Amino acid sequence: MYAKNVTVRNPSGLHARPASELVARAKQFRSKILLHRPDSQVEGNAKSIIILLSMGIHQGETVELMAEGPDEREAVEDLAALIEGGFGEI
Repeated sequence: MYAKNVTVRNPSGLHARPASELVARAKQFRSKILLHRPDSQVEGNAKSIIILLSMGIHQGETVELMAEGPDEREAVEDLAALIEGGFGEI
């Protein structure tokens, strides 16, 4: 398992468009990918838009990206860059 903490920087947080972008990118990897919200102990499949939207992640929150599988490191680093880059909103 490979994990990394990232901070959501875009003003609208993980709403529909960035969540959709995250899911599409996550589905490109074979590894199981989870997004964990440490402040509430909520954890969800990063390949499910319904789960991501239900997590209610806002700007400024730190989440943990975790992956397990053959491309775990690449998956986490790629998704972390997407999140920290603000999904093109900043």
